[in-house]
Amino acid sequence: MNEVREVEVVVIGAGQAGLAAAYHLRRTGFEPDRDTVVLDHSPGPGGAWQFRWPSLTFGRVHGMHALPGMELTGADPARPSAEVVREYFDRYERAFDLRVRRPVDVRAVREGAAGRLLVETSDGTWSARALINATGTWDRPFWPRYPGWETFRGRQLHTAQYAGPEEFAGQRVVVVGGGASGTQHLLELAPYAAATTWVTRRPPVFREGPFDQEAGRAAVALVEERVRQGLPPRSVVSVTGLPLNDAVRQGLADGVLDRRPMFDRIVPDGVEWEDGRRVAADVILWATGFRAALDHLAPLRLREPGGGIRVEGTRTVADPRIHLVGYGPSASTVGANRAGRAAVRDIRRLLDGEPVAA
Repeated sequence: MNEVREVEVVVIGAGQAGLAAAYHLRRTGFEPDRDTVVLDHSPGPGGAWQFRWPSLTFGRVHGMHALPGMELTGADPARPSAEVVREYFDRYERAFDLRVRRPVDVRAVREGAAGRLLVETSDGTWSARALINATGTWDRPFWPRYPGWETFRGRQLHTAQYAGPEEFAGQRVVVVGGGASGTQHLLELAPYAAATTWVTRRPPVFREGPFDQEAGRAAVALVEERVRQGLPPRSVVSVTGLPLNDAVRQGLADGVLDRRPMFDRIVPDGVEWEDGRRVAADVILWATGFRAALDHLAPLRLREPGGGIRVEGTRTVADPRIHLVGYGPSASTVGANRAGRAAVRDIRRLLDGEPVAA
């Protein structure tokens, strides 16, 4: 039971970034179960996608990029994205024999003997020369705290708990958050709810026209600069603006997307602003995003005074053995693919004793 199993590389997480990394490890000669192990805490394939609400159909997903080596073709846009991606990831794992171990909870990563890392899990301990962390954000929903939080008599839930609009029929709903999830929730809820109110900390920015490669590179560069400085990353979406599609245009015209500034306090039957304005509510839906799930890395003391982890490419500046993929600038699906390839390239050089580019 206390046996420590040795491998060259441990991959934590089997979402888009983790599977991309596992694919590139295999392609460069790392054998699953002998040289590498992929650990995933989810009950089955699909990464965070398997937990998305049923009404988020595949056709409404923003920019789902295929995994390396296998295109995602023929998906019905009317099917729930959770089903489409779960089946796709399952096919992918089997096609490339990635041998993902699940469900396995990683509890801590610590310094081991002889320059190795100890990965402590619910299924025992692995010793590795390098680590690729691909744990994403879904397990760390961000709940901002406002005065009066505990006094509210209605229901409060986060996007991570949202199951669809039907359960809000006849209720007054306040949706908090200016990202894609917030607008999607509002557009879905409007036909069911008795009333909806949209509040955000900053005025939403809607983006006209196509999101081309140049705009994408500029957005990623802004996020990348933050992680270079050791600051907590912002999502790529947060710097691109919200796409102004037909559904959003209709929501603006109908008044569903009539944004109000952030309230100042929560009261037992709703929310209230400093100037005395008040909105009655039965539900507060927090579409306030997620934070990187990195608590298991705490024993390694990677965090900077700014609250984030300094990263160059995918490699943590404090420890070249550890790579973060799907973090900061690689948090998009296309970015996760590229990050997986880059991490494996650097790890191969590190393990071969070659200098790793600064």
